[in-house]
Amino acid sequence: MDTLTTAIETEEQALHLENQVCFPLYSAANAVIRAYRPLLDALDLTYSQYLVMMVLWRENGINVKELGAKLYLDSGTLTPLLKRLEGKGIVIRKRSETDERVRELYLTDLGQELKQKALDVPKAMRCKVNLELDELIQLKHLCEKLLSKLS
Repeated sequence: MDTLTTAIETEEQALHLENQVCFPLYSAANAVIRAYRPLLDALDLTYSQYLVMMVLWRENGINVKELGAKLYLDSGTLTPLLKRLEGKGIVIRKRSETDERVRELYLTDLGQELKQKALDVPKAMRCKVNLELDELIQLKHLCEKLLSKLS
């Protein structure tokens, strides 16, 4: 086989699904979100809403721009999500006292109570994933590294 034929085959193999890093990453992310679904259904939350709530449980009063930066979500995606949470009575959006252009998010009593119900979710997911702790930590670090390289 000549060099040109080998180069063409190598280029074509780059298009084979089984040679892609993105496909198993994409598939694994979808599988993880599906695994969360029954746990989050019990909380009446979608996965995206759960992500918002995890930030708010730690940083109640965060502004929408900062929340979007933490979740890598733009305002067009975040605004309808926050409106649905507000409609459920879990969060309230207020204008900042120092800058009325800024919207801040606060948990309601219901949102605070939901945290207690959510405490079992991470443990249940660790059982579903069934990887060793060091594997989970390594996977998290690799995902964070990839995200930082692509951001």
